[in-house]
Amino acid sequence: MTTQIFQVSTLYGTATLAAALDSGAFRPADRRTLLVCNNAATPETTPGPDRMPGFERLRERFDDVISYNETIFPFHPGGWAPRPEDLPLWERHLRLAWDLGDDDVELAVESIQVNPSLSLAQMFTGAPVTVYADGLMSYGPTRNKIDPLVGTRVDRLLHLDLVPGLRPLLLTEFDVPAQIVPTAAFTKVLAELAGGGEGLPDIEEPALLLGQYLSALGILSAEQEEDLHVRMLKGAVELGHQRVVFKPHPSAPARFTSTLEREAERLGADLTVLDTPILAEVLYQRMRPALVVGCFSTALLTASALYGLPTARVGTDTLLDRLSPFENSNRVPVTLVDALLPDLTDRAAVTAQRPGMDVTALGELVRAVGFTMQPKIYPELRGAAEEYLTKHLNPHTLRYFKRKRLTSLALPGGVPAQLSFIPRNATVRRVARKARNLRRVVRR
Repeated sequence: MTTQIFQVSTLYGTATLAAALDSGAFRPADRRTLLVCNNAATPETTPGPDRMPGFERLRERFDDVISYNETIFPFHPGGWAPRPEDLPLWERHLRLAWDLGDDDVELAVESIQVNPSLSLAQMFTGAPVTVYADGLMSYGPTRNKIDPLVGTRVDRLLHLDLVPGLRPLLLTEFDVPAQIVPTAAFTKVLAELAGGGEGLPDIEEPALLLGQYLSALGILSAEQEEDLHVRMLKGAVELGHQRVVFKPHPSAPARFTSTLEREAERLGADLTVLDTPILAEVLYQRMRPALVVGCFSTALLTASALYGLPTARVGTDTLLDRLSPFENSNRVPVTLVDALLPDLTDRAAVTAQRPGMDVTALGELVRAVGFTMQPKIYPELRGAAEEYLTKHLNPHTLRYFKRKRLTSLALPGGVPAQLSFIPRNATVRRVARKARNLRRVVRR
């Protein structure tokens, strides 16, 4: 007997898996189990993907649905991991709790480098692992160094073709092949979800604003995020859009909405705030927005790549500057959106939907950024990073890097050209280390 366990934390991810199953990406199995993980900060008050509108339309592809939160209660899926010495014990417990018996287990997980995906792969020792990506992070580097006992068991990376022609960097350190989930299969699944959008306002071709709740991630303050939403609204109105729909993040506080409503009244715009947690892709099909505006949401690229809708970005320059640490896994998604989509304040570019960087140049940029983010995981990319920076570094492309980071890695652009020998000079580096050590001693 073979049981396939599909771990999900979002409805978008569930739709991705449904499309992969429909397209024959998974071999037949005796049992297919959907393992739902609610990774919200307070899962008790935030609905999981199995409570989102449209979930029942995807549910039929699986034999049963299990809550990972209930299994490990009172621990949180994202913050708990079993001790290494307890892994065999936990595998026996899960096999008993989930009625797996002696079945051969195959895993399909998201974000293998963090929990709960990493814990599942460790508990089911020896199970083959498929990693699926439901967003733009698949194009970036693996955020943490993965234990080879886990990484070598990953047989493929399933991902959506959100940037046609761009190859994902995720898990390439283990030579994991990337496999595209067919766009036609994915849009067909999304069409199923669109049929369940009851209660949505009947609005045609509005400007659709996408909220992300970045303050919860510590990237922006609450005030800065409110200002970001206001900038979205102002930019859309200045482009002539009087009907505006705001889709807030499900976990965002109500104050974000009230601030936006006051600004809409001041501008004379007809603003509708959606209070139903629903995928942006459902709105694309039901409303056919005249413009989709956001910061760096994956939904921006599904709008442009999958539905051919006009898009515009806001605030990516601020995000590129504020993301910390430099290896923050959101850096590549922000980079992609910034490089591909027009800025909302550039009326001509938004109107013409002027294409951004071509895919060849974009691939070179992503590899360079990926190396600067994770030089120890991808040392083989140093040459590509040096070549890109030597040929293409200018005031515009410098936004994707930090001079301090380039200097620490002895890459072009880190210091003035006439001093470029310093990071590579062993004597100078040795003296600098001694000076730093002496300063620490003096401070004590």
